[in-house]
Amino acid sequence: MEPAKRRIGVLGGTFDPPHFGHLAIAEEARCRLGLERVLVVPAGRPPHKPGKPISPAEHRVAMVELAIAGNPALILCRGDLDRRGLSYTAGLLEHLREQLGPHCDLFFIVGMDSLRDFLTWRDPDRILELARIVAVGRPGCVADLPALERAIPGAMQRITVLEGPGLEIASSDLQRRVREGLPVRYQAPDAVVEYIAAHRLYLRDSGPGS
Repeated sequence: MEPAKRRIGVLGGTFDPPHFGHLAIAEEARCRLGLERVLVVPAGRPPHKPGKPISPAEHRVAMVELAIAGNPALILCRGDLDRRGLSYTAGLLEHLREQLGPHCDLFFIVGMDSLRDFLTWRDPDRILELARIVAVGRPGCVADLPALERAIPGAMQRITVLEGPGLEIASSDLQRRVREGLPVRYQAPDAVVEYIAAHRLYLRDSGPGS
């Protein structure tokens, strides 16, 4: 009898900065689906944010490490940062499959807003071949699942929808609040908030990463 496959979650994003919303959906998926661990993968060059300033990888990696400290099931993965070219999901998943081998099932964790836009991603069919999609609900966000199934027959057999913990936090909002001098404590881990302040991230006079 073949041993059971390892169940590995993958949570990608720019994480600029990481916040409790990211951590909550990672833990929700891990617990609900019995995942061995969740790889937290900062994006190298996200294609959906052309021209937008993104903090250097060194800052985003440091903030992810601070955010996930204390939860051994969440693991920083540099798999996307160490690859060349734009950060397309299919390429990342192919890279992880090569690294982890055939005895792993990958579960790619996204918010419902990402699932709503899934058909606009590069190679959505290939993504579904490489991993199961776990979409965690966000307040007021609905994806057209029948349309997705019509576009990619059999897609819903590879997609799991979970009700999320209801935390409506966005990295772009945290950046704006920092620029405006508003508090972001209790929206991101204290260590991340302290790192942002120490490195003067997101301020008008410095810009991301300065």
